[in-house]
Amino acid sequence: MQMTTPLLIVNPCDEEEDNMAMLCCHSNKGEMFLMTRYPDEDELEITLDDEPSSLDGVKVTLSPTLLKIEIAAADADALNGDDVLEITHSTDASELAEVEETLQNILKGTGTYISNI
Repeated sequence: MQMTTPLLIVNPCDEEEDNMAMLCCHSNKGEMFLMTRYPDEDELEITLDDEPSSLDGVKVTLSPTLLKIEIAAADADALNGDDVLEITHSTDASELAEVEETLQNILKGTGTYISNI
C-alpha cells in the first residue's frame, strides 16, 4: 500500500493524553494514517481511515522522503490487506529529529526502528 503526504505530524509525548506518542498524516487522496502508543502499553495502535488495530512486532524505516511500515502478514487487515505501507512525505528536514524521537517512543520494546536519516 502506498500513500503520499506533505507532512508527518508527530508528538513524541503528549502530556494531555497520558504521555501518548503519536504519528499522523493525511494523504493527498484524503486517507488518514495514525500510529500511537501509550508508554505503559505492550502494543501500538495503527488506525487507517477510522479502523484501529493493535499490533506488535512492527518494523518502521524512516528516510528523508519515505516512511515504511512493515507488519506481520497475519495482521494485513490493519493495512487493507497489505503487510507494507510506504508513505512518501515532504516533511522538512529540520523536523525529522522529532519524527525520529516519536517513532522510537512508539516502537520501544514492541517493534523495530531503522533510521536512514
